[in-house]
Amino acid sequence: MSTNESDAPPEGAATRSGNGASAGYVPDGSLDKMLSILNLFNEENSSITQEGIVASLGCSRATAYRYLKSLSTAGLIGPVHGGAYVVGSRVIELDRLLRLRDPLLLAARGVMEALARKQKVNVMLCAYYGDKVMCADTEWPDTSYKSSYERGKPMPMFLGATAKSILAHLTPYQQRNLMLWHPAEIRAAGLGNDWNEFRANMRRIRKDGTVVSHGEIDKGLIGIGAPIFGVEEKVLGSLVAILPADERIVGNARLEKLQLAVHASADDLTRKLAEGQMDRQPARASRPRRIDG
Repeated sequence: MSTNESDAPPEGAATRSGNGASAGYVPDGSLDKMLSILNLFNEENSSITQEGIVASLGCSRATAYRYLKSLSTAGLIGPVHGGAYVVGSRVIELDRLLRLRDPLLLAARGVMEALARKQKVNVMLCAYYGDKVMCADTEWPDTSYKSSYERGKPMPMFLGATAKSILAHLTPYQQRNLMLWHPAEIRAAGLGNDWNEFRANMRRIRKDGTVVSHGEIDKGLIGIGAPIFGVEEKVLGSLVAILPADERIVGNARLEKLQLAVHASADDLTRKLAEGQMDRQPARASRPRRIDG
């Protein structure tokens, strides 16, 4: 399954804002602005303050206080010393529910175990939002090597089999906006110097069905990825086999066999997800989101 290539990207795609939030579209309403505060959290910035919100959102101190109070009441943030706020305990509760009940995680567990066992590889399940890819789960029987991917850690959208498997199956509208917002990163990744080159590379990846990357994220490791789809053929993430680079693997039948196995496993996971959705109302495809880097 793949994105319909006849969907031409619209003219006048959105431009980036200067807000400096790590992820999210330009907030245009009170609720949007309040939720965009959560985008201020990252590994370098583990706490937020009223003054920081005023500077980032351009709102008044009274509005910033109101936002903080609402997010704190919901448990999404919590107060600490010095008037700062950190990620709240409600997020821990939501993460537990995600691990217990998320359809993608539940459907993927057996598929990942089977792929790792039969092909003697480590396996990652990756999801995405905005312009970031993150590891949602792993099956890692071979502990002799590690990956920089870890659950919940945002990773680049333009490097590695994990990301490219997803990127190639986004809608043309999403791809066009990513080209507008991140031209330097796309050029650096060798995905195209302009929209036409980028679109051609995405078409090639979709046609190939799998992506093989060599040390793009972690030196000395090979990634082999394939997309996972949900309702309405919307890409949900990628299934990726990880193994050490080896001269006996590169360019031989072993690599081709692994590509076929990963593709088949991703298709199996897509099928399992579809079976789980048969009795549910089809979800509406989400609108592309603006991302600030």
